[in-house]
Amino acid sequence: MSMHSAIAKSIDTTFMTQYLEALGLVERLHRLLLDVIKDEFERVGVLEINAVQALLLFNIGENEVTAGELKSRGYYQGSNVSYNLKKLVDMGYMHHQRSEIDRRSVRVKLTEKGRHVRTTVEDLFVRHADGLVGKSVMTSEGIEEINTALRRVERYWTDQIRYIY
Repeated sequence: MSMHSAIAKSIDTTFMTQYLEALGLVERLHRLLLDVIKDEFERVGVLEINAVQALLLFNIGENEVTAGELKSRGYYQGSNVSYNLKKLVDMGYMHHQRSEIDRRSVRVKLTEKGRHVRTTVEDLFVRHADGLVGKSVMTSEGIEEINTALRRVERYWTDQIRYIY
């Protein structure tokens, strides 16, 4: 029996089934979030940016950041962050400026047009939060439990990346 099989047999199969279900839910929820944002921008007639770019603008908010900071702060997970930043600058949603200290580094911040997109996403999220509570889909305690559990998984995965056993 291989080491992998011995470890797999020691894991509670119910837990493993639930873990795989949770992973699938996280993936589906992220895709659904992007679909919901896309639908909202189609509804309001903003078609030139995609949902990933709108979420990026929302996450940047009033901050002035570099592409590297976006990834390190967890605002953006895509490998094409530079592409999306360039597109958002070209379309007038963001300003960019070379860093005085490191000329290779570019800092970006939202323009008025970008802030409008951010407000649209924020309004959508407020409506969702109101709906979740108003229709008794979720309570404050329930969302707190989910966030606590997800932060634990995040820490565990981060440790796996940093300290490969």
